[in-house]
Amino acid sequence: MTVFDEHRRLLFAIAYRILGTAGDAEDAVQDTWLKWSAADRTNVADPRAYLARMVTHQAMDQLRSARRRRETYIGPWLPEPILTTGDVDADDISLAMLVVLETLSPLERAVFVLKEIFDFPYPEIAAAVDRTEPAVRQAAHRAREHVRARRPRFHTDRRHQRDVTERFLAAASGGDLNGLLELLAPDVTLWTDGGGKVRHARRPVVGAERVAAWMAGVSRVPYEGVAPADMRADLVDLNGSPGIVFTGAGRVISTLSFDFADDGRIRGIYTMANPDKLRAVTPGTTPPSAGR
Repeated sequence: MTVFDEHRRLLFAIAYRILGTAGDAEDAVQDTWLKWSAADRTNVADPRAYLARMVTHQAMDQLRSARRRRETYIGPWLPEPILTTGDVDADDISLAMLVVLETLSPLERAVFVLKEIFDFPYPEIAAAVDRTEPAVRQAAHRAREHVRARRPRFHTDRRHQRDVTERFLAAASGGDLNGLLELLAPDVTLWTDGGGKVRHARRPVVGAERVAAWMAGVSRVPYEGVAPADMRADLVDLNGSPGIVFTGAGRVISTLSFDFADDGRIRGIYTMANPDKLRAVTPGTTPPSAGR
């Protein structure tokens, strides 16, 4: 195994958390490899820090460009879901966390990812983002407070999460409004991302009754030419937590990811239906693990 391959998993994990999309993260890792291959590494004493700095630079550049494109995005823009395994910490890779990270500046996001998730020392982070160490410490403080205010850490048992996910799927598939209402927090919010390419709700759906009615309704009608009876729903690990992948007509149709309140009920539902952002959950194209 080469030095670069030894750190590839870390590089993808950093880039994915900064960018929120698996495809862009893979591009950042590939560009990092090209620059690494061409660089004079004679005096590189710490390849891990050196590569982390390179991929952070690349990801921040891509994020600034992506932010401009997302300003004209049709409907809610959601991070791209990825298949994960049990070695991933759901606290820092969940769709809910990535949505919060979207509200940070590129600098704050990169600093938060490197410090709070991967525990890089401040001098290395300063080198990675081209800022002084005091500026990095200030950015870290702002980002930490921002995330803490919008993303309290709840520790719902994974077995409970899976049980609720299974019950949610059964209730939604059967159009069981009462069953759905038992599982939803009163202020639950549903976000759907179709990117203007497929049918979806262009504004968040808020409140247990509205979300339950929406979920029960879509389960009864064909979607993108696929009848409900011809769809398959698989429980999988998405971004560190139980989620659902819907397939039909030989393709992935959509995914459902959940955010849980401290009482175990669902407080957030993230539906990805944009076909361009389903590649990382398509069999045979799974990206590298986003674990640390």
